[in-house]
Amino acid sequence: MIIFTVPGFSMIEHRITDYLQYLRFEKRYAQHTLGAYQKDLSQFSEYINAQFGIDDERIVSHFHIRSWLATFKEQNLQASSINRKLSAVNSFYKYMLRLQAVKKNPARQLHAIRKAERLPTYLKEPETDKLLEELQFDEGFKGFTDRMICELLYQTGMRRSELVNLQEKDIEKSLKQIRILGKGNKERLVPVSPMLLDTLAEYIADKQKLPEYDQNHLLVLESGQPLYAGYVYRIVKKYLNNTTTLKKKSPHVLRHTFATHLLNNGANIQAIKDLLGHSSLAATQVYTHNNIDKLKEIHKNNHPRG
Repeated sequence: MIIFTVPGFSMIEHRITDYLQYLRFEKRYAQHTLGAYQKDLSQFSEYINAQFGIDDERIVSHFHIRSWLATFKEQNLQASSINRKLSAVNSFYKYMLRLQAVKKNPARQLHAIRKAERLPTYLKEPETDKLLEELQFDEGFKGFTDRMICELLYQTGMRRSELVNLQEKDIEKSLKQIRILGKGNKERLVPVSPMLLDTLAEYIADKQKLPEYDQNHLLVLESGQPLYAGYVYRIVKKYLNNTTTLKKKSPHVLRHTFATHLLNNGANIQAIKDLLGHSSLAATQVYTHNNIDKLKEIHKNNHPRG
């Protein structure tokens, strides 16, 4: 195993650099995920060096990790963010164990913080109709792209990162489906309506009229450059501002809306899991809470003794 060394780095920093290279080239983690791991592990190594004078991963105990995490509790950081930091350290030490660079994983003695359950935020069906059928998008190719962003996010339930990386070849018109490359490079197929496929064909034809464009990406900017995450977020927020009074207005709201509307209209929870690309059913079951609330409302309003 090659250790990537950088002058002036401590032993643990060398190990972290090596681990990040492993995640990048062997596990093929997304750049966003790599950035999060790098930030968390760098914070950890800096803390234990500054507070305890530790520069060797073999000396670290669960006490040092707990002390580091406690600083974030004092800053009132969200439980999900603290758990992510613990997960990063835990994963790093699992890797060190495989290399036999350490004898034990000190992070195993710590438990994740229990998070307050948050139900998914989603649009009601009339709000979705307003977004996709009543709102006026900008004129020209830019407006066409903005509309396709909203259409695809809602009609497929894909993540923002999946939309940004979508390619023309992923549209399988004859099979009436879109191929989506999700987390961990796992592919899934999502059926789409003939109407959406026709609209995509029109979009591709318009895109080909641009002076230059990135042929590897389905959706591009007016300049021909591929979409980026920040642009998608701003566009969705802009149009949701004119659609709903929800506080949260992000691309993920449309993903939640896709799943909730499917469930409310009788879709099987296992099928929704597959369409969303979830690795476990537990991640999908959160949508059943919204469904139960709807059933309670229907019972209250329609049952003689409700």
